[in-house]
Amino acid sequence: MAEREKVPGGAIQMASQLRRPVFRKIGEVADALQLEVYVIGGYVRDLLLKRRSNDIDIMAVGSGIDLAEAVAGALGIKGGVVVFRNFGTAMLRYRNLDIEFAGARKESYRHDSRKPWVEDGTLTDDQRRRDFTINAMAISLNGGTYGRLTDPFDGVGDLMRKLIRTPLDPDITFSDDPLRMMRAIRFATQLNFEVEDETLKAVSRNRERIKIVSAERVADELNKIIMAGQPGRGFIMLEETGLLEIIFPELARLKGVESVRGIAHKDNFYHTLKVLDQLAPHTDNLWLRWSALLHDIAKPATRRFVEGQGWTFYGHNILGARMIPAIFRRMKLPMNEKMKYVQKMVDLHMRPIVLSEEEVTDSAVRRLLYEAGDDIDDLMTLCEADITSKNLNKVRKHFGNFQLVRRKLREIDEKDAIRNFQPPVTGEEIMAVFGIPPGKEVGIIKNAIKEAILDGTIGNNHEEARTLMLEKAAELGLTPK
Repeated sequence: MAEREKVPGGAIQMASQLRRPVFRKIGEVADALQLEVYVIGGYVRDLLLKRRSNDIDIMAVGSGIDLAEAVAGALGIKGGVVVFRNFGTAMLRYRNLDIEFAGARKESYRHDSRKPWVEDGTLTDDQRRRDFTINAMAISLNGGTYGRLTDPFDGVGDLMRKLIRTPLDPDITFSDDPLRMMRAIRFATQLNFEVEDETLKAVSRNRERIKIVSAERVADELNKIIMAGQPGRGFIMLEETGLLEIIFPELARLKGVESVRGIAHKDNFYHTLKVLDQLAPHTDNLWLRWSALLHDIAKPATRRFVEGQGWTFYGHNILGARMIPAIFRRMKLPMNEKMKYVQKMVDLHMRPIVLSEEEVTDSAVRRLLYEAGDDIDDLMTLCEADITSKNLNKVRKHFGNFQLVRRKLREIDEKDAIRNFQPPVTGEEIMAVFGIPPGKEVGIIKNAIKEAILDGTIGNNHEEARTLMLEKAAELGLTPK
């Protein structure tokens, strides 16, 4: 944590940590307007943790909007203040900083909404309404008290203890704004902290309140958990508190082990989280991480016990890909190429595994390259993360086989140019040569050329493809014009 200097009265002086000149300028403008002003919340937390942050929250005891406009004038920012009068806030961008200004406020809530009734308040009122102690600290920017930290709930102590705790009664905090339950778990996951015991119990007691939160806000918190260094911890807390069953029932249903005559399958919930954790160090691609979270989502629906084989999950990749649009739609995740990418990853995730366990034929590699296209490297990264066996010899064998598959992929791609290939003979050329309109004959000929290239019976070039086109057309009774 950042060093802190004690000053009389037990306060903590952090002036030396506020090195950005903009803080002095904000303080000077606030002094001229006779306003108390503080940097508050996440920026203070990250400053103490020595984490870089370019998002600054400024709180004035008075009008945050008036202060923002005066600061913009003092900094020479023209037309750069975005004002939200309904919320009493304003934002400006200065160099690489996003600075939000708000007035100190106190809040009260109705049971059926997480939108508070807001009125003007003091610094104390504003700190009491904050979600967690580590986000309730404020540093003065006024000249006479510049750099003085106000920490009424021992946020500094909780940072040192690595603890997420609410400033006030957690039942009231979470009932008032249920999204804070997910934020508690998200911060614990991102910072590798623990949620204080009574705070975590309050999440369980208030879990049904999450139903009043919009799907978009829930998805935003889920995305932040997924992007953490070790996201599995967050999903375990979501499951243990009962939140997961409400917000993501398909994932919750993966948990549990069934046994028949002493033969049990692995717990697919914990397996999924291990895959996600193993993938995390290798990619910051949110949608590849979602693919890891969803890769076995259909296993409960496809689980069967077969005599002589044990537990099987045939077709779980295909059914899983089909489940994804409904999951994305309900969670208000993007219904575009990002969803299609996740579908592709889930659908194909078994293919490299099967390849690694069998003889790696050129034909199978060509087909995998054709279907995965530019996403082949992401697919291989996902599949390598899917190796979760505790048997080290088995793990080494699987990784060795995957290296063989990767080498074959490079060789075939360089030799045959299969990745994202377009058939050398187009539908337009077929129609022009034989004088036929669009129809099934065109599709039959194009498919025959594609399959022959993927099988390796002809090369991926126009000459051989045209020869096959003429042969296939003759079988269909077509002759050139």
